[in-house]
Order: sequence, then structure tokens, then C-alpha cells
Amino acid sequence: MKKIAIFSLYFLLTWGCNNNKVSELESLQLKTSFLDLSENKLDLSELKNRKIVINYWATWCAPCIKEMPSLKIAEEILEEYGFTFLLVSDESINKISNFKDEMNFKFNFLKSTNSFEKLGVYAMPTSFIFDENGSLVETIIGAIEWDSEEIITKLKML
Repeated sequence: MKKIAIFSLYFLLTWGCNNNKVSELESLQLKTSFLDLSENKLDLSELKNRKIVINYWATWCAPCIKEMPSLKIAEEILEEYGFTFLLVSDESINKISNFKDEMNFKFNFLKSTNSFEKLGVYAMPTSFIFDENGSLVETIIGAIEWDSEEIITKLKML
């Protein structure tokens, strides 16, 4: 009887844990909140079944700003392939909004409620690419030419 009880408990714990697996994207959502420029919280689960590029940047980061035009082109090209691009800063919403207005960039700008260090981001720009299941498929540290044929082709194949 004791063996049956132990086996049953083991089965329930193992089975329950396997069914509650959290994707890397969901795990990220548990670490921080994302606010849009109107201070509305974005729930990443609303982007379910989309491929997501989260680009961590700062208003003072020259390489971040330099890559933004190519990032915008990539966003436009990859829209029909199910991609959503999110540009996340840990600076104030006011600072991000002023940057957006001054530079005239039309991105999905968000504010992280936690510092980048708490999210494991130590260099900028850093981009995380998630597939439609919320699995992290690529991490890119540093600025790249997002609209290069190589990058566009690679992302289309996800």
C-alpha cells in the first residue's frame, strides 16, 4: 500500500510538472512587465502564434540607434511572415516617448519595469528572437544589418 501511495504521488508530481512547462517567452513575462508609451501593460500571450523579436536598446546607445532604420525595414518585410518587433528600454516612458518623437521612429516601443541586468541583458543592443511557440531560437548581441539578405532569409525560415 505504501509503495502504491509513493508511486501515485511521484506520478502526479511528474505528470503535473510536465504539463505546466513554461516557454522562454512566458518565463520572460514572469520576470518583468512591459508597458507601452501610454503606460498600458502588454501581455506577451496576446502575441501567441507570432514570431517575436525583442530588441533591448537605450536612447543613449549609438549602435542601437544606428541599427534602427534596418530594423524597421526588416519589420516591414517580415510582417507577412508572422513577426512582431518590440523595442524595449528600461528608461522612463517620458524619455522613450521624447526619443520616438524626436527621431520619428515608428516602432512598438515598450518600457521594461525591471532593469536589463535583472533580465540578463548586459550589452546593447541585444535581441532575442522567439518562434511562434515562445521558444527562444536566437540571441543577437550587438548591432547588425537587420535588412541584409542573410538575416532576412534566416528569419523567414523560422
